[in-house]
Amino acid sequence: MSGHSKFANIKHKKERNDSAKGKVFTMLGREIQVAVKAAGPDPASNGKLRDIVAKCKANNMPNDTIDRSIKKAAGNDEGVEYEVIRYEGYGPAGVAVIVETLTDNRNRAAANVRNAFTKGGGNMGTSGCVSFMFDEKGLIVIDKEEVEMDEEELMMVALDAGAEDFAAEEDSFEIITSPDDFSAVREASEAAGIPMVSAEVTMIPQTYTELTSDEDRKKMNKLLDLLDEDDDVQNTFHNWDE
Repeated sequence: MSGHSKFANIKHKKERNDSAKGKVFTMLGREIQVAVKAAGPDPASNGKLRDIVAKCKANNMPNDTIDRSIKKAAGNDEGVEYEVIRYEGYGPAGVAVIVETLTDNRNRAAANVRNAFTKGGGNMGTSGCVSFMFDEKGLIVIDKEEVEMDEEELMMVALDAGAEDFAAEEDSFEIITSPDDFSAVREASEAAGIPMVSAEVTMIPQTYTELTSDEDRKKMNKLLDLLDEDDDVQNTFHNWDE
């Protein structure tokens, strides 16, 4: 199948986010709360919750922490309501940026994201201004050192389950799916005992933008750092060719 070396950018983004486990667990807890509110606390009948639990495990969240988060969400009487809001804009030199937030205060979230774009040498745009430059796909990343199957076996498991593509990179295998088929492919991989570094629906750039000046690269890193530090920000996607 075709190679997807640019997907390494997504892995690097994940590593950036994972550097602060406390924040990651808080973010995942919010995702659990939204999923439970939407379709109940039983992963067997709530596909979205099932995917989030798998994401929690990929991020090394302890099982008891996952269980507590689900129970807390099921009995949530604090009145805190989280909503998903997506912002789009441009970084230095026109780098396309998508920011996904999960917040209980949309005014705070908007102000903080706008501030990050401004301080990072970019500007926040209108809804849809850059999302057409990305494809929404399921992405499963597998560390070559952690998996016992050979490449051919892995590819057949993925393709038989409905994956669109399979790529072998320097240190990982990557399975690409449509958003609708993501859960089925992830569950088939899990059933086959395949360890996953990450498994999530993400935004993959169709093209990439290079930053040729040190100043632009510095500004772009500042933009990403500010977004990463924001508790309301769940995911940041961009087409910067790092």
